[in-house]
Amino acid sequence: MRRSSLPPDALDTTDRAILNALQDGFPIAPRPFAEAGAALGIPEDELIERIRNLREIGAITRFGPFFDAAAMGGAFCLCAMEVPEADFETVVTLVNAHREVAHNYERTHRLNMWFVLACETEEGIGRVADSIEEETGLAVLRFPKLREFFVGFRVKA
Repeated sequence: MRRSSLPPDALDTTDRAILNALQDGFPIAPRPFAEAGAALGIPEDELIERIRNLREIGAITRFGPFFDAAAMGGAFCLCAMEVPEADFETVVTLVNAHREVAHNYERTHRLNMWFVLACETEEGIGRVADSIEEETGLAVLRFPKLREFFVGFRVKA
């Protein structure tokens, strides 16, 4: 999937508040969207529709839990590829077909495709990266995590 920047008016104040609030957690409750919506001052159905819209316009790529594979005994690895422009869509489809691909981003750089592999084992990282190389005919550069940093993302609400 290719992305471009959203226009400045693509998100209203409520969208921005949703993006900020839901990064800090989501209620575990019988009606979590109702609880989250109440905290934001909007009804459950509106929150669901706004999250759906945020995905459709590309403001978010996914909505769901983030699991720390390493804390559960698994492994993460940041990977990059140099993908010819004419082959980008084909390669992104092949890469994203692997369930271990957690994120995939296009960059305007020689290394124009960056993605994260989340696997059950360190060996799984090598297996999936090797498979992607075989399928695409392109090298997968691997950047294993040496230290963890948390970078919060907030938008002006």
